Amino acid sequence: MKKAAVFLIDGFEETEGLTTVDILRRGGVEVTTVSLTDRADVTGSHNIIVRADAMFEHAKDQPFDMLVIPGGTTEHTKHVGLLELVKKYNDAEKPVAAICAAPAVLARAGVLKGRKAVCYPGMESWLEGAVPGDGIVVTDENIITARGPAVTPFFALKLLEILCGRAAAEKVAEAFLIPMIREASF
Repeated sequence: MKKAAVFLIDGFEETEGLTTVDILRRGGVEVTTVSLTDRADVTGSHNIIVRADAMFEHAKDQPFDMLVIPGGTTEHTKHVGLLELVKKYNDAEKPVAAICAAPAVLARAGVLKGRKAVCYPGMESWLEGAVPGDGIVVTDENIITARGPAVTPFFALKLLEILCGRAAAEKVAEAFLIPMIREASF
């Protein structure tokens, strides 16, 4: 079974964190939510309190197949341990994913230099060294970035596809009614 870590810090965007966890778990991925605070209860940007599965110090040495960082804040960029872990996974060419404001973590860790990436509109100055990407979810080698809350299901499905294959992602997308989105008019 594939394993992913989703890193939570006070101010994280709940939609991005929890929808990603939900979709990955539906697809059979063992997901560990990891607190980057000094407590297990992490408060999201809309005051939703989430109890993380593990503290960073206990999770940092676990053998995850992917790291995932939801946005909502740039506070992640100050967590030295997370920056080091991102570098380590990038050096090992393991998937590292970030959405919304969180691609700033990847830039701060130095892993976006010359790579295509996207982020929440207006935060491009945080992506020092990155090449602006097109689309709502962008993959450049082992780095996956996405624009923001509304595209979270597509981001999470891309992560599931990378970890478990296209068939697993399509099955979850169908159960989520995502194929119907193509038919809807907004």
